[in-house]
Amino acid sequence: MDFQALTPELVIAFEAIVGPEHVLTAQRTEATAYADFGRDHTEDFHFAPDVVLRPANADEISRIVRLCHENHLPITPRGAGTGLSGGALPVHHGVVLSTERLNKIIEIDERNLQATVEPGVVNEVFQNAVKEVGLFYPPDPASKGSCFLGGNLAHSSGGPKAVKYGTTRDYVLNLQVVLPTGDIIWTAANTLKNSTGYNLTQLMVGSEGTLGIITKVVFRLLPYPQHNILMLVPFRQEEQAAEAVSAVFRAGIIPSGMEFMEREAIAWSSDYLKIPLTLPADIRAHLLIELDGQDLDQLYKEAEQVYGVLEKYDVDEILLADNATQKDELWKIRRNIGNSVRYNSVYKEEDTVVPRAELPTLLKGVKEIGQRYGFKSVCYGHAGDGNLHVNIIRGNLDDDMWNVGLRQPIAEIFELCVKLGGTISGEHGIGLVQKGYIGIALKEANLNLMRGIKQVFDPHGIMNPGKIF
Repeated sequence: MDFQALTPELVIAFEAIVGPEHVLTAQRTEATAYADFGRDHTEDFHFAPDVVLRPANADEISRIVRLCHENHLPITPRGAGTGLSGGALPVHHGVVLSTERLNKIIEIDERNLQATVEPGVVNEVFQNAVKEVGLFYPPDPASKGSCFLGGNLAHSSGGPKAVKYGTTRDYVLNLQVVLPTGDIIWTAANTLKNSTGYNLTQLMVGSEGTLGIITKVVFRLLPYPQHNILMLVPFRQEEQAAEAVSAVFRAGIIPSGMEFMEREAIAWSSDYLKIPLTLPADIRAHLLIELDGQDLDQLYKEAEQVYGVLEKYDVDEILLADNATQKDELWKIRRNIGNSVRYNSVYKEEDTVVPRAELPTLLKGVKEIGQRYGFKSVCYGHAGDGNLHVNIIRGNLDDDMWNVGLRQPIAEIFELCVKLGGTISGEHGIGLVQKGYIGIALKEANLNLMRGIKQVFDPHGIMNPGKIF
């Protein structure tokens, strides 16, 4: 890609658009704060931006992008920087465009069960705001307390609730987008049904900032479920825990959460959080199962059905959380597994996904590959939708194995996913770190179609270059 360098004239032009205080450079900004714009939660990568811009609205973004388009200057959209695929890393330097100031909940439309928001709103802040009026926005990534909705859209993020309610893309009605040329469009209409032309909304969701910058979102909402039941189920065999997932669904139960945690995952997280949790020596894995709805009596009937399914497996005593504090602690343990792994070791996280009935085969295959290549993995994830997060622990692996040697076993894990009918990312995206493996999941004909779409949207290739393919 033939990009132009940032010039002093362009910096002056950017200052005129957003104000000098919102134009950050290495020379003007505290070093650690500036360095943060060149990294995310992906391993230990860092790419320094030439300049960081913090616009306040779509018009400012449009003017910035138009300048970048005219001057062939690369631009990397950035949310909260919690991504795990390197999607927000400025690998070609240039402009990092932060959406942190686009943080307004513009409207909560209670009559139509919709909300209009900006991309810099934190997921949990939005969830709490709609909950106050009795409404529900289900997508809840593990980083919901810090991640931005814009980043969730860029990667079509999921989370525990996806098993019952779907992922981010299932709640998007309409998007305002600044295209790589600087044009501003709306992708659809604020309606539940739309058969008018190509579905540009769903094309933008999951495009990882390579086709444009989302500046407003219209979400559909649901009534808030008033009750929930949460149980922690200990298994003596990891594969049985994975097998039980599909069995619960075959019994006619659709949980609102169905999370798998192997022993070290739950042990590391409870230790990291200083939350006491008794783990008998023979317990190898847990399922965290949540049921929710409007009728508590019905939920208890469903819970009895779940117990009936679990009786067929080698489980220890099931913990039924009996108060809000205990429920919060169990979910906190699950949501902090990634943080606890990061605390214990440098690691690589692979976001694998297969049809849920194939989860036992995937788990067994991951462990077998690890044994052959000499690495340890800590596995957990959204078992209800077949999404297993494989954390490869560096431990004593030398630089050569860590930086080069792991490529082959990671490829074998992805090949297994595809063989089982799955793919190489369920919710983290391809970004930078998985782009070398995308050919495992997609044929060249698919990739050529995607490259053609990219060329139509972004003829100069300035928008988040170096990602996906």
